[in-house]
Amino acid sequence: MGDKKDTDYDPASLPDLLPMYYKKLFPYGPYFRWLNYGGAPKTYFTNREFSFTLKDDVYIRYQSFADKQEMEKEIQKRCPYKIDIGAVFSHRPKDHKTVKAAAFQAQEKELVFDIDMTDYDDVRSCCSGADICGRCWPLMQIAIKIIDRALRDDFGFKHILWVYSGRRGVHCWVCDEIARKLSAQGRTAIAEYLSVVKGGEQQTKKVTLEEPVHPSIRQSIDVVRQSFNDYAIKKQDFLGDEDKQKKVLALVPDEKLRTTLEDDFSKGNNSNNWWAIIEKREKDCVSKGSYKASHHIVEEIMLQYCYPRLDINVSKGVNHLLKSPFCIHPKTGRVCVPIDVDHVEEFDPMAVPTISQILDELNQTSTTGTDDSGKKIKDYKKTSMGDCLRIFEKFLKGLESSWSGKIIKQSDEKGDF
Repeated sequence: MGDKKDTDYDPASLPDLLPMYYKKLFPYGPYFRWLNYGGAPKTYFTNREFSFTLKDDVYIRYQSFADKQEMEKEIQKRCPYKIDIGAVFSHRPKDHKTVKAAAFQAQEKELVFDIDMTDYDDVRSCCSGADICGRCWPLMQIAIKIIDRALRDDFGFKHILWVYSGRRGVHCWVCDEIARKLSAQGRTAIAEYLSVVKGGEQQTKKVTLEEPVHPSIRQSIDVVRQSFNDYAIKKQDFLGDEDKQKKVLALVPDEKLRTTLEDDFSKGNNSNNWWAIIEKREKDCVSKGSYKASHHIVEEIMLQYCYPRLDINVSKGVNHLLKSPFCIHPKTGRVCVPIDVDHVEEFDPMAVPTISQILDELNQTSTTGTDDSGKKIKDYKKTSMGDCLRIFEKFLKGLESSWSGKIIKQSDEKGDF
């Protein structure tokens, strides 16, 4: 994955491009199938909050739609720069001013996670802020692998959608019914369970492991270990100069061991050698029973540099809004596309299609065409978005299989199947 920049998108062109995107390419059908959740209960979609950010940062909350057609019409009319998805409320959000505040309550929402590369600025040396490149993107791949495994294996969730944010991070939507019905306390408990890197900018050492190390953290360490040499040593050269070495040494709690390592570092000459020295010193400490606070120092360093950094507040509340899939990021022009978790290593944010690219592709294809069953081929399937929609369709099929099972069960219980 290279460090190439987008050359085909000009942010000033967005107002001209969005009307065509929303008319021709936004996947309203699959999108509605997702958020309608099989139509049980019938108010699930109608009571869902959407918010729109329009040109010049005009922000409109409490949008809601009666059906797919109304949603499509309103999105095409407003051409939002950004769409956020919120909770399913007790009443239709657009009627919230006519409902007593105490009665208007957020009832359900997907369990969501937001992982932003900006939160890794203290441990990546290639970029900072909103910038990303091929040398730091592996952090997002590691994050997806760790969080996805924990959600599936530790909590039993099955219907998980990962989405590229369009610029510098990833979003996770856990769509199982039990996840959507979680209370704020339940969401907080899961988010805290998944939080290992703790403490703000003022705290130097953000990971301290206790004995015995929790099995879930052990699994996360295994995931990090698979990528650590390639990411930290080769791509980041994380011990490559004196300043970088000082940052790593500051994570060693025992002063004597820290001094010993400083002396050791004068003998090595690259990140690979210096990391081998740290690993050997830790083994010596464990075998001799000395410097007990540093018995997990190798794993603590690996986790501090690579473990997912969650914006926990996004996950805690039922009423937190999160950017919708298939938006266009105004700065990069990239589509917020689903990520195939089974092939996360192959996902390249720099290769994600931009709005200008897919509209060009559409202009160059035939405006007609039918598939094997004689149905008209959707315009988005004629562009680079087609592959992204296949990932979304695969997720939807899994989700829909859980609804059909539920509908059959409900019919059996009623005795009318």
